[in-house]
Amino acid sequence: MSELTLIANITAKAEQIALVKAELLKLIDVTRAEAGCLQYDLHQDNDDAAHFTFVERWASRELWQAHMQSPHLQDYMAATDGAVALFTLSELTRVA
Repeated sequence: MSELTLIANITAKAEQIALVKAELLKLIDVTRAEAGCLQYDLHQDNDDAAHFTFVERWASRELWQAHMQSPHLQDYMAATDGAVALFTLSELTRVA
């Protein structure tokens, strides 16, 4: 198993920024307590309040995939359905 780093970019619709932010914040503590979660940090863009970025590190891709099936992530998806304008995800492997 090799460590996995993820960069998740979430752009909320302009009228849904507060909702998306509140729902993202709900994910922090419960995700950090998950097996294999090494880092789970949420950032908000200084110039674009609608743009949020998660920097995540997981002990393995398998443990991250388990996170993706977790009830709290499914709750987030349901709560923000239609509120997110754009979502991108980059899976990275540390080189040095």
